[in-house]
Amino acid sequence: MFNMYNRRYTGSKYKLMEWIRSLIIDNCNGKTFFDVFAGTGVVTEYMINDYQKYIINDFLYSNEVIYKGFLLQKNYDIDKIIKIVETFNNINRTHLEENYVSVNFGDKYFNKDDAKLIGKIREELESDIKKNIINSKEYYILLSSLLFSIDKIANTCGHYDAYRKIDNIDSKFKYELILPKKLNKNQKVEIYREDSNILAKKIKADIAFIDPPYNSRQYSRFYHVLENITKWEKPELYGTALKPKEENMSEYCKSSAPKIFKDLIEKLNVKYIVVTYNNTYNSKSSSSKNKITLKEIKDILDEKGDTKVFDKPYKFFNAGKTELKNHKEYVFITKVEK
Repeated sequence: MFNMYNRRYTGSKYKLMEWIRSLIIDNCNGKTFFDVFAGTGVVTEYMINDYQKYIINDFLYSNEVIYKGFLLQKNYDIDKIIKIVETFNNINRTHLEENYVSVNFGDKYFNKDDAKLIGKIREELESDIKKNIINSKEYYILLSSLLFSIDKIANTCGHYDAYRKIDNIDSKFKYELILPKKLNKNQKVEIYREDSNILAKKIKADIAFIDPPYNSRQYSRFYHVLENITKWEKPELYGTALKPKEENMSEYCKSSAPKIFKDLIEKLNVKYIVVTYNNTYNSKSSSSKNKITLKEIKDILDEKGDTKVFDKPYKFFNAGKTELKNHKEYVFITKVEK
């Protein structure tokens, strides 16, 4: 069964979490943890036993569904879910009719027959929730499970900015389940899909964890296939990568990043601010270059309170074009004074 960290996701902090968690525990106090740019949700998942209340946010539709699949504390029938999954896995996919997924993504991001089954499952889940055959929690578990199962076998290098050009894609898709998290009765979780700078004005917490995008790579475009299948609006697609029209474009990926980051920090109503950052602003690849520097982050945080900086050597993900020597991951921890 899938855990939240079982995803290929650019910038995931999972491998750094033992170090990051120890820094937070040693330098911050409180009961409420606000994961402002949650991405895969692995930070909240890793720290799920440390606090009483968790606030988790991301502006991608697919990430919101995944948070609800794993973390929403509502009743569900696991036997019903297992039976549904087994039924789909027993379908002879070669005999299925073409659908939106197979027409657009078959023999590109997925094997053609796999794409037929993926589209079939997605259509049936939408029908079942509308007919009250499954409740909302069961829907989120099943849809999250579909997204994880898709990501496991997708014909990509880890994101969906392009698919690998190969002649025969193996049929590998199997519908597998996520493992939802069970919180204790004293714990609570709130899930949002909002612009972080707008949400910051509404939230009061003890610790805010901030890991925003810093370079020009837009996550809504990197993960457009998962977004498309999640929303299930079946839009017209464009270009070689088969993307829909632009949406959810982050200002943190533009030259305005320092200004937007400063606005966020000023709005936060918390006791501690934890910011993670990696020094890729000297990258040879223009898309990898950060839009905000270490000094700019430090200066902005210093205006909010007393800031400590920690660093750790860390191998940077390299798709073949970027070479970074002396790469480090940084963690800023600010004790808020204003």
